[in-house]
Amino acid sequence: MNVPANLKYTKEHEWIRIEGEIAYVGITDFAQNELGEIVFVEVETVGETLAEGEVFGTVEAVKTVSDLYLPVDGEILEYNDDLDDNPEMVNDDPYNDGWMVKISIKNPSQLDLLLSAAEYEALIG
Repeated sequence: MNVPANLKYTKEHEWIRIEGEIAYVGITDFAQNELGEIVFVEVETVGETLAEGEVFGTVEAVKTVSDLYLPVDGEILEYNDDLDDNPEMVNDDPYNDGWMVKISIKNPSQLDLLLSAAEYEALIG
């Protein structure tokens, strides 16, 4: 299971990568593997400011639909619309091409409450 050390993680299997004032959010390699073949990603919250833990979208696999939770308070700036035509990018490359949203973080101190790579690896066993 791929768990990059430079990311922070949630217990709900989202990751967040900070790049200056912007953060990228997606689901982990573990999550995409558990879900199976991703067939659709829906995010209708672009432009909205959401609290940590709020649902920002859904991911649909062949057998299930799962909510996507925001790791920290933030404004949804952009959806990765490449996923509209190629949702399988989440399966193929969840930490790079398969990112789901870009956000502006409202409370950077919340990042300290997220899991490190080692803590996330312990969670998923």
